[in-house]
Amino acid sequence: MKDVQEFAKQYQKEMGWSIEAGNYEENRASLLNNYMLLTTEVAEVAEELRKAFNLTYKHVQNGLEEEAAFELASEAVKEDVGKELADCLAYIMKFANFFDINREESFYRKMEEVKNRQNKDAIAKK
Repeated sequence: MKDVQEFAKQYQKEMGWSIEAGNYEENRASLLNNYMLLTTEVAEVAEELRKAFNLTYKHVQNGLEEEAAFELASEAVKEDVGKELADCLAYIMKFANFFDINREESFYRKMEEVKNRQNKDAIAKK
């Protein structure tokens, strides 16, 4: 993840897409704009999932078993889901770089925190 974060930092700088440190109003506007762009990309992931579910339904209606239908539909949207997740990751890296957050350390620290919660929201599947 460290390599991805560094690549994103250099790439976004090269493309002129970095959130540059400036005055409060410039930072605020840029952060809010980038947050809106991130949420748009997350919505595009949801759109790809919707396509997969609709394709699954169509395949089932044409006589395929549900599991086979979903597998076929998942394969059909896999590349586009990957592209949309990459877009999301690019925006997440942009925020991490602006706030000088090491995403790898942050990720593992958060996963450990979740693992050790006393009041877990869900029961782990066996």
